Amino acid sequence: MDYQQMIESLTPELYRSLRRAVELGRWPDGSRLTPEQREHAMQAIIAWGERHLDESERVGFIDKGHKAGDTCSDPEEMPLNWQERSGG
Repeated sequence: MDYQQMIESLTPELYRSLRRAVELGRWPDGSRLTPEQREHAMQAIIAWGERHLDESERVGFIDKGHKAGDTCSDPEEMPLNWQERSGG
């Protein structure tokens, strides 16, 4: 079985299990992932996500849309009101 076939054979449950193992640094049985296992698991998670998930659901997704409240109001709708400062 080659790498692509292995990625295609992953089930959503196995994907979630691998992702959780990488997040915690431990396999479901409690044993630690080696650095090599972590690297391979991350590669599998990313590859599977590229094929099966929407972009916004993938590992590492960054929403590059605008921030809430980031738009400017029309100055005609909200005119400035100058106030005189007293005392000085």
